[in-house]
Amino acid sequence: MCVRTKIQHEYTKTYGRVLPKLIVARPSYTRLAFDVLTFRTMLTHPDINPVAISLGPLQVHWYGLMYLVAFLSFYWLGSLRAKQPDSGWKVDEVGDLLFYGALGVILGGRFGYVLFYDLSNYISQPLNIFKIWQGGMSFHGGLLGVIVGMVVFARRTQRTFFQVADFVAPLVPLGYGAGRIGNFINGELWGRVTDVPWGMVFQNAPDQLPRHPSQLYQAFLGGLVIFTIIWLYSRKPRPTMAVSSLFLICFGSYRFFVEFFRQPDVQLGFVAFDWLTMGQILSAPLVPIGIAMLVVAYRRHKQPA
Repeated sequence: MCVRTKIQHEYTKTYGRVLPKLIVARPSYTRLAFDVLTFRTMLTHPDINPVAISLGPLQVHWYGLMYLVAFLSFYWLGSLRAKQPDSGWKVDEVGDLLFYGALGVILGGRFGYVLFYDLSNYISQPLNIFKIWQGGMSFHGGLLGVIVGMVVFARRTQRTFFQVADFVAPLVPLGYGAGRIGNFINGELWGRVTDVPWGMVFQNAPDQLPRHPSQLYQAFLGGLVIFTIIWLYSRKPRPTMAVSSLFLICFGSYRFFVEFFRQPDVQLGFVAFDWLTMGQILSAPLVPIGIAMLVVAYRRHKQPA
């Protein structure tokens, strides 16, 4: 019995299904399958129950709790910024701003996912749009929703849009990171097949091969790292529009990079060149837009009054 036939047999015996043709056709993946079946020392996703609290018919999902963590971190950080001398903000306003931001994140994030990633499925099953606890939120849709919320809030408080955006930008990354941890708990949005020592087998993945835990990469880079950069940058007075510009540059760059480790959505796959993903298409424009905004912000700041 040849090596590949033996691996196929062992895989079928272990998992009750045939080893995917993609794995058999690619020697590197075949070797990886052999490692999984032979040594079984790969990390395994803990397969956490998505329901954190169950009280009779009431169920509180981990994904929802991560959104609560995100909103609480927004309010806490916003209150800290509002208390700074000459901030121009009151702590009471942070709660109102959070209300508009939360609506933008939830509505924009959900409908952005429906529009950008799985429109045909939700057209056929429209009620699934409301099952947010199952996952399926788009950062780019949420960004558009928050922009609309900031426009409304700016008008109500007689501020410019970028006065609000510069205040909000440092408050977002930690909440974003919490959302990615929610994805990890749900065992969704896993990464591509890998042979790195920390590769993780996700129970929901059809091939049961080690993959990048890309949700954790995103929580660390998009959450903690970008928060640190923007928070430290915003601690000193900056030209109007500069902080929000840096936010766009950081998030666009980070997301384009991390997509190389994340498995493309199965319903879309690679949308161009056999490597470009929808996330990269949506993220790439953020970088030149942010750079242009940053240049304009500093040029205006240097101009004499």
